[in-house]
Amino acid sequence: MKRPLEGITVVGLEQVIAGPFCTRQLAELGARVIKIERTGDGDAARGYDGTVKGQSSHFVWVNRSKESLALDVKHPAAKPILEKLIQKADVFVQNLAPGAAERLGLGAAELRAQNPRLIWCGISGYGTGGPYADKKAYDLLVQCEAGLLSVTGTPEQPAKAGISVADIAAGMYALSSILAALYRRQAEGVGATLDITMFESLGEWMGFPGYFSAYGGEAPPRSGAHHATIVPYGPFKAGDGGTVFLSIQNEREFQRFCEVVLENDSLAKDRRFLSGPLRTQNRNAMHEEIEKIFRKLNSAEILARLEKAGIANAKLNSMREFWDHPQLEARDRWREVDSPAGPIDAMKPPFNMDGFEPRMDAIPALGAHSRAILSELGFTAADIQRMAKENIIQEEGKP
Repeated sequence: MKRPLEGITVVGLEQVIAGPFCTRQLAELGARVIKIERTGDGDAARGYDGTVKGQSSHFVWVNRSKESLALDVKHPAAKPILEKLIQKADVFVQNLAPGAAERLGLGAAELRAQNPRLIWCGISGYGTGGPYADKKAYDLLVQCEAGLLSVTGTPEQPAKAGISVADIAAGMYALSSILAALYRRQAEGVGATLDITMFESLGEWMGFPGYFSAYGGEAPPRSGAHHATIVPYGPFKAGDGGTVFLSIQNEREFQRFCEVVLENDSLAKDRRFLSGPLRTQNRNAMHEEIEKIFRKLNSAEILARLEKAGIANAKLNSMREFWDHPQLEARDRWREVDSPAGPIDAMKPPFNMDGFEPRMDAIPALGAHSRAILSELGFTAADIQRMAKENIIQEEGKP
């Protein structure tokens, strides 16, 4: 079966995470993605680390299945290349600094005037209007502005999320918005201008603490790995030093938890623990009762009791344990993709659509497709050689 986006061409003037995460998924759905990178060192994420056979973990994660065109977009000679490229494109994605696309002549108004069916997607920190329109935005800083750090961490110390949640949120909303725009274009024949922001994307994910604060009068307290408003819900130490996570969602579960796991059904009738709000008020006392029992058991024994009682649970895995997780192996989630440093493992994307195998092609070297793309646009071998000599473009393996 054909992949859903076969025949769609995406041009990405993209960098780091938000834009590349969006376009990688478009590629996996079948689109041709042409990634424009600066000459010299390319996408900044290429240099973040060298942990994957000398390559950046950030870059290999979000850039497979793309073609790399290394182009100095600020050079006057780059303008006709970009115009030809985008004229043939269905989607243009950019996540440059505020105003940079417009200064290059690649703003939505100009490009859609040339190509009315184009879906133009700009990803920024805070959007094109408002007092923060020109403010620089990096993931941690957006996490701060969206209030994430105010509800994450311990009572004594706020903490950021361990992954780039603002970038990822923006990339996901860019992806879903582009898919919606392609569907509308098919029905109505019109392109679209999409203005996706990291701040608003992460803000949508902050709905629970937002409503809780706006209508409850105060924010959910920072509670480490424990849930701010549901008790018991979070990590508990076992007698062998391991950590077991569990979650109680309703009174029926709490009763089973007391009877089967704690083997003390009187706790379910204790006035301090008769309801969710009461357990939250008496969090410390509830935790003490749990830990008193768990100290006598090892992790495996606790997990067995939780499973027997039908209580949701998990053990605290390291990243290595996640990578080797038996559920991923059982569901055949791993593939091997090529890269400039040789084959590496890659996790199959979670689309899970019947009759469809996501595209999982190589991670491109910088400028690996420069010559082929320019030839396709009608430039001669002499043109390409001259552009390379003048450092307008860069080809794979050449400075």
